[in-house]
Amino acid sequence: MNQDKAKMVRWIQDQEENMISFLKTLVQTPSDNPAGDCLPIAKVLEKQLHNLGFKEVSLLEVDEESVKANGMISMANVFAPTEFGEGPNVVLNAHGDVVPPGLGWSVDPYGGEIIDGKMYGRGVAVSKSDIAAYTFSVLALNQVKEKLTGRVDLAFTFDEETGGEIGPKWLLDQGYIKANHAIVAGFTYSAVNAHNGCLHFDVKITGKSAHAALPHTGIDAIEATTKILHVLYDYRKILEGKRSSIPGIDFPTLNVGLISGGINTNVVPDECRIRVDLRLIPEVDYVQAEIEFRELVHQAVSEITGIKVEINKVLHAKSFGPVPENTPLVQALASNWQSILKEEGELPVHGVPLYTDARHFYDAGIPTIMFGVGPKVLEEANGHRADENIRLSDLQAAAKIIACTLYDLLAAK
Repeated sequence: MNQDKAKMVRWIQDQEENMISFLKTLVQTPSDNPAGDCLPIAKVLEKQLHNLGFKEVSLLEVDEESVKANGMISMANVFAPTEFGEGPNVVLNAHGDVVPPGLGWSVDPYGGEIIDGKMYGRGVAVSKSDIAAYTFSVLALNQVKEKLTGRVDLAFTFDEETGGEIGPKWLLDQGYIKANHAIVAGFTYSAVNAHNGCLHFDVKITGKSAHAALPHTGIDAIEATTKILHVLYDYRKILEGKRSSIPGIDFPTLNVGLISGGINTNVVPDECRIRVDLRLIPEVDYVQAEIEFRELVHQAVSEITGIKVEINKVLHAKSFGPVPENTPLVQALASNWQSILKEEGELPVHGVPLYTDARHFYDAGIPTIMFGVGPKVLEEANGHRADENIRLSDLQAAAKIIACTLYDLLAAK
């Protein structure tokens, strides 16, 4: 580790209490999505960044129509660039919206309590801790700013739970982000270079109601739906044979997550609806996957006279990666990860089966990696579950690794 990096690492160590306080304020500011009333936390974060000395901080409100179309109440993006002169641009993106806390907590989900070296709270792992680590990693660069060229953008968004369309994608489409490299929220003990895509479908099956005493005079929508379900569950088994070559990603998956239908016990049901989640590995063409799904559903009920089927695609999240491990971003991250953590072996680089905002940066042609604060697997942090937590030592480590990685990308040659 050279003297500049050592100086930044010492500075981050000295800032531990401030970084913890910064994160605690975010955890104590509710930002559940749904319901998606996220303008208040955006304003809190804007003020925090100003107080830390960031010279340019923009609160970029999204138009009301787009916010409502994404199922949210209020929303703004927080954007803070730090200039070091002409050179490469790196964007750091994390999201501050969180899933609702749910039941089973042993502590206040909005308390930010610290117990045995861990901070607890909804969103502390996914991904408010990344906001804190990214912020202080950029501040650490100011300790050696005369050695740097280029720019680092903090892009903090609040719509990841609804797809990132008015967060990262909006910032990209509006031209705020024009980066050469992107680091997106992740965990400390591995880097993610790929993830699955996802299609959500709403399938409406319409028949004809009738009195239950004369069922033959109606067209049973639930009976038709059972035929569709049988076909889809058989298809799910076939998908298991389509193996991905990317470590960490297995095969496409299908899940029927919602079902509703019928009028009353004594009425032949005239309508039934199901919602389907189809996860696609990066190697699968999503256009062909959608065509195949639609054909399967229609064929399942093709012999039932009078049944109508409407299929509405309600979500399409593209897959991400894989980003080659020999890119400058991944190489710099791997080198500093080993230097800071002193782990045996190399930084694990792999894919994950879920989908994230990383796809928006990758789709824009930006080399992207997911790395941030957290344990080796999401379950250890109780992400999206009761008693979500992060180790404060991981918060420190992530900030140091990212600061040193930014140094390598921006250091004047």
